[in-house]
Amino acid sequence: MFQGASSLSLDAKGRLSVPTRHRDVLSATAAGQLTITKHPHGCLMVFPRPEWEKFRERIAALPMSAQWWKRIFLGNAMDVEMDGTGRVLISPELRESAGIAKDTMLLGMGNHFELWDKATYDEQEAKAMQGEMPDVFKDFSF
Repeated sequence: MFQGASSLSLDAKGRLSVPTRHRDVLSATAAGQLTITKHPHGCLMVFPRPEWEKFRERIAALPMSAQWWKRIFLGNAMDVEMDGTGRVLISPELRESAGIAKDTMLLGMGNHFELWDKATYDEQEAKAMQGEMPDVFKDFSF
């Protein structure tokens, strides 16, 4: 399970350095192989390959009415591999789709990560914190 937030910068070639605390797990569970695709909220999803394969099967099984979402998730998926120093290349197309230039937030979301442009994430988080909590939290104890 991946959790926690990391503020990271892409290098000049568009590579992301995976935080050390996640590298060993990704090497052991996915041999350093990841898949990156678009997320409907404007960020990118980064999956260890075994988790991506489960997600891909669920998306592929959706009915024709979801064909555009299949295209968004599957058609934009890029397979990448961590290099010897734990970096992965984020393609120019995916960076552009998420508005990522340099500064990012990598969020552990359980079985995958979300990669956000830092300014966009900060803005969206501030908006969420100012709004009402969803009903599912009404009986939730903190």
